[in-house]
Amino acid sequence: MILPFPYGLVVSMAIFIAFPMLLRKRYMGRMSGSGDSRTGGGFFGMNSGGTGVRYMCLVCSNKHKGGACPRCGSKMQRPDF
Repeated sequence: MILPFPYGLVVSMAIFIAFPMLLRKRYMGRMSGSGDSRTGGGFFGMNSGGTGVRYMCLVCSNKHKGGACPRCGSKMQRPDF
């Protein structure tokens, strides 16, 4: 109503594209502590342990970091967050 047809359409499309991007940037900045660093964001970055993913052996229940189990040599494992 304020702007003529082609200009109003362009302005409304710009708002519908820019506003969600601005909200996403602010939300990601809050989750990671700052808007610049990409570490710590996302679903599993919310726990700030910094240890990464550890694995649990399904054969002997040993917790270790990746690869085969150092205790029994089995490669059957599940992630342990």
